[in-house]
Amino acid sequence: LFPLQSQLSQALNGLSDRAKEAKEFLVQLRNMVQQIQENSVEFEACLVAQCDALIDALNRRKAQLLSRVNKEHEHKLKVVRDQISHCTVKLRQTTGLMEYCLEVIKENDPSGFLQISDALIRRVHMTEDQWGKGTLTPRMTTDFDLNLDNAPLLQSIHQLDFVQMKVSSPVPAPPILQLEECCTHNNSATLSWKQPPLSTVQVEGYILELDDGNGGQFREVYVGKETMCTVDGLHFNSTYSARVKAFNKSGVSPYSKTLVLQTSEDTQSEEQTLPFPVPLERSQLRRMSPFSSTLNLQPSFSGRSYFELRSSAHQLSLHSSLQSLNSAVAWFSFDPSSAHADIIFSNDNLTVTCNSYDDRVVLGKTGFSKGLHYWELSIDRYDNHPDPAFGVARIDVLKDAMLGKDDKAWAMYVDNNRSWFMHNNSHTNRTEGGITKGATVGVLLDLTRRTLTFSINEDQQGPVAFENLEGLFFPAVSLNRNVQVRAWSG
Repeated sequence: LFPLQSQLSQALNGLSDRAKEAKEFLVQLRNMVQQIQENSVEFEACLVAQCDALIDALNRRKAQLLSRVNKEHEHKLKVVRDQISHCTVKLRQTTGLMEYCLEVIKENDPSGFLQISDALIRRVHMTEDQWGKGTLTPRMTTDFDLNLDNAPLLQSIHQLDFVQMKVSSPVPAPPILQLEECCTHNNSATLSWKQPPLSTVQVEGYILELDDGNGGQFREVYVGKETMCTVDGLHFNSTYSARVKAFNKSGVSPYSKTLVLQTSEDTQSEEQTLPFPVPLERSQLRRMSPFSSTLNLQPSFSGRSYFELRSSAHQLSLHSSLQSLNSAVAWFSFDPSSAHADIIFSNDNLTVTCNSYDDRVVLGKTGFSKGLHYWELSIDRYDNHPDPAFGVARIDVLKDAMLGKDDKAWAMYVDNNRSWFMHNNSHTNRTEGGITKGATVGVLLDLTRRTLTFSINEDQQGPVAFENLEGLFFPAVSLNRNVQVRAWSG
């Protein structure tokens, strides 16, 4: 009896282990159900965003094609209307000659008739010849000889499908800021970071973010493989917050802890500091410093580094190089995220136009609250004498009206003959002199003197436009489909 009891007990122990494993497996399966639901929501959101991006691209292309149809429409109407006008004049002349000839035929004086008959007959034949071949034939067809070739796009849409992707590794752990190596010097800040000591996850690069020194939103200032970065062009006597995160093919890590940095007190004129941010793509200014090094950016993050990364062997800053130019430089591109939906962007968001006949507003990505800032905008297209507006605005300015219609914008609007200043829908200082294609509009925002001044083709347009400006201002433009504007540095 005892051996059988022992055998049964051993069997029960094995069965108990299986039951325990089964319970743990059920917990794992239930966790998988929750994870599948969460991943499904995330995947659906990603899919909707990708499809919406395709729809946006198609809508932009539709607007371009409609513009071509409108041009063809206007051309056809012009040709037909010109022919109507020409034919109406000739018909009026012919009818007048016919009436005159009928009166001459009724004339009872034979001698008078003989004197003018030959000349009159020649004039009639000449007029008849003018109605020769082709005169009474339309010069333009009513058909639109445009055929949209949408077959390749439809085929691509029908072939649109998922590609199976396998996650090769987990996302990296948050980097650690090395406080002993982080420091500030004048208006520059050097930051250093590393991966956690026990982390074995592969890292492809890092993203360093900085706020604007006024407690505003964080912005990416460096994307790359290096673990040390020096940021130039900050405001003196300002407090900045910095944070960094790592990324690989699987995704992006959480942020590191936030580090607070204090720049030095200003020992020179602030007009020679660089407003935030200084973009990498302005390579012509970076060549002023022989010690600047080139960032090795990941292809997927091209163009997203705004500040200079320097090796420890060379500490000559871009700020020092730019001081030799004796100018303040305001770098920015236009901001698609805050612009009206009718605004069309190109040229890396440096060029804007619009697909509406109504005025629409677009802002620059960078806001200014201190210092002296100057930028220029060139008029790349100017049709039918519209009146675009240029100036500065708060972030919450009206986007569907001319710049200056509300109290959130300070602007100069200008046509081909004259300009006006406008704020809160109040028009002042009408000034002669307008813009054409190729003209350059300059905007000078002096937040030391709290003034705003405009120029056209390097000549000041009117007096100082606005005074007593205070706060955070973004470069701003309003325009319609008849205007295309390109932003340049100042």
